[in-house]
Amino acid sequence: MNLLKAGFSRVNITPMMGIELVGYYFKRPAEGVLDDLEINALALSTGDSKVLILSIDNEGLQREVTTDYRKCISVQTGLPMEAIYIHSTHSHTAPIVKKDTEVEIENEYYNFLRRKVVDVSKNALDDLKAAKMGWGIGKAPNISFVRRYRMKDGSSQTNPGINNPDVVEPLGTVDDNVYVLRFDREDGENLVLVNFANHPDSVGGNKVSADWPGFARKTVEKVLDGTKCIVLNGAQGDINHVNVYPSGGYMNDIRMDFDGPRSYKHSEYLGRVVTAGVLQAFDKVKYVDVDSLKYKQRMIRVASNMPSSEQLTEAHRINELHNAGRDSELGYSGMMLTTIVAEARRMVRLEHGPKFFEMELSILAIGDVVFAGIPGEPFAGIGREIRETEEWELVLVTCLTNGKHGYFPTKEAYDEGGYEARSSLFKVGVAEHIIKEMKEMLIELKTL
Repeated sequence: MNLLKAGFSRVNITPMMGIELVGYYFKRPAEGVLDDLEINALALSTGDSKVLILSIDNEGLQREVTTDYRKCISVQTGLPMEAIYIHSTHSHTAPIVKKDTEVEIENEYYNFLRRKVVDVSKNALDDLKAAKMGWGIGKAPNISFVRRYRMKDGSSQTNPGINNPDVVEPLGTVDDNVYVLRFDREDGENLVLVNFANHPDSVGGNKVSADWPGFARKTVEKVLDGTKCIVLNGAQGDINHVNVYPSGGYMNDIRMDFDGPRSYKHSEYLGRVVTAGVLQAFDKVKYVDVDSLKYKQRMIRVASNMPSSEQLTEAHRINELHNAGRDSELGYSGMMLTTIVAEARRMVRLEHGPKFFEMELSILAIGDVVFAGIPGEPFAGIGREIRETEEWELVLVTCLTNGKHGYFPTKEAYDEGGYEARSSLFKVGVAEHIIKEMKEMLIELKTL
């Protein structure tokens, strides 16, 4: 029996100019706006059960931020915190969001966003209308690429550069599936939720943009009249837009940035290809009855990647030179510079601990379709293993959900080295721990 109702709301969260954009290892004050940032909210109900899914155009919201925002939403809507699923799309051209900083403009934006998450949640709940849900899977080929490569000297490198002759092979496999949920509503616009995995760092620069998720939303809505689109990013920790061996016209409208190719036009291209995947599935979704909404959270404890005393001397030297603007003295450039700076920053941060971190895993089920929310950037292999949980008809994995804890590399990635493993706050085994806990949660939720 189908009991589903669905509601939608959208608010603009484009920041004021001058606020720092987040995502790199140097300061980038916002100097303009290429396109608006948004919060897109999906409210769902079956009888007395209600849930909220919020997709926010941001690089990632820390756990203390999402906890505060979820509490505010809970107080204002009456929903339990566990029923509120906050996802960040991971745009690298979005502002920093910190709680109780010494920077006035950052505090202003934090409080502005705090009000907006409540507004969009209440509006989505007020918009609930009878709906039926269908799901399908399309393809978005040749826009997502593994960004870690084995080199001829046996090392591994992230973003080794276009046409680098020392590249041997990629270290991993992409998922080019576009997972689509379609909600057909009575007396209201239809809704499409899109789940696709790719690092939204294709724009660069100092101007605000939602990157490819924003373009995907706009393009889907242009093509499908009377439809609103929500995008949730997937397991993208080791996946990005960089084609190391481009051919034909692939490099059209692309500029070479400090660590790789980027452009606003290429971001638009990514959004169009994702839209093509949506269109492959949209008309042929499998409709399913939804008579229940379920959710579950679990706090897990993972060991931190603390440095040795021998490593700290060099880490402090690198960190101090970088903070002083003296990167040229380090002898590296591009992604290798980013790697050693990120590694040093991780060591300095963890000099005095903590020995362990706590993080929250979240799952939310709409009938027999379930979201698995990970509070950081999981590698594609993590998403693949979680999706294989057989108890559910469809498992959708989302990154940066109800928290932001950095990269979750697989054991193989730690053995191989590279930016993600060297900068990760966690010891080897974190990915496997997340997979184990998440699969257990999925099995337990199915029995409730």
